[in-house]
Amino acid sequence: MSRKYRKTRPRVSESDVLPTEHCTELYPHESIIASIKETADKLKQDQATRGDLKILDRALKELRYAFKVFTPYRKQRKVTVFGSARTLPDEPAYQQALHFGRRMAEEKWMIVTGAGPGIMEAAHVGAGTDMSMGVNIMLPFEQEPNYVIHKDEKLVNLNYFFTRKLLFVKEVHAIVCCAGGFGTQDEAFETLTLVQTGKRDPMPIVLLEAPGGSYWKDWKTYLEENLLRQELISPEDLSLFHITEDIEDAVDEIIGFYSVYNSMRYVNGRLVLRLHVEPSNEFVEKLNNEFNDILESGIITKVEAHELEMDDEHLVNLPRISLLFNRKNLGRLRQMIDRINAELAPNHDDEEDEEE
Repeated sequence: MSRKYRKTRPRVSESDVLPTEHCTELYPHESIIASIKETADKLKQDQATRGDLKILDRALKELRYAFKVFTPYRKQRKVTVFGSARTLPDEPAYQQALHFGRRMAEEKWMIVTGAGPGIMEAAHVGAGTDMSMGVNIMLPFEQEPNYVIHKDEKLVNLNYFFTRKLLFVKEVHAIVCCAGGFGTQDEAFETLTLVQTGKRDPMPIVLLEAPGGSYWKDWKTYLEENLLRQELISPEDLSLFHITEDIEDAVDEIIGFYSVYNSMRYVNGRLVLRLHVEPSNEFVEKLNNEFNDILESGIITKVEAHELEMDDEHLVNLPRISLLFNRKNLGRLRQMIDRINAELAPNHDDEEDEEE
């Protein structure tokens, strides 16, 4: 079967991972470090408790080390795989996660997991050690990283779930959730919340159904019958995730999202989308007509790279469009990105992958 989006561009992610919201100027590293030190000094003035100080100290140490580990791989596309630690190697879901990990590694994407057994181990087995990264949680009961990532330099051990969960979402470009327990549900809902509220840039969220299973289909039915029916979410919020049991469909959903779209930033209050393909004036006009409901004011226009984007030199020459986004309709923004990818992405089936 021909796949329209089978085109991976390795090492084209942002090298300086930043929050979605950006300052009006690029502050030097020294001033930011000075601000961190000033905050630490205020803890003494506040007479912070020993317990509070220990939490801050441990969290800062964990994040500092984790950022050090992830930094060399920042330009490389990565996908986090969530799922049950109880899934056994002879179960179809384990083999499915293994196959998915192998396919993404073949597409030159790295696999990030919680480094444990079950689905986490399966995805790492498929990807292999070189294409795997692990974010392990240390628990009161015995918890050992799986044999694929054990003692690898790309493994980070963390004491806090909140620092671990930050890395799962901040450092990657897609999320895949297999069936799992409370932890998987927590991770799925937190990722959706961050994307829905704009605290995390849009990215593919794939809910991978086990062969013949109904775990995520039943989950979606719950959303529709309880959240959507009571207008607790909007219809376009259902565009933020994709349910499938087809591995190739999951791979295409992820790669397809980045077939034209690269990344986004807010620059002086305007949302800038970086693209791999120059849109025509006619296509930009189509976007204005179809998605004017997400504009605070003005229109969508083509722009050049702003000086505040110069921290990622390898992305400076990418085409861009800019809009004054209302920062509310994130589901509609996802639909606009899908439209851009669907209409501007060429068929790359017969081309080789681009290198940096």
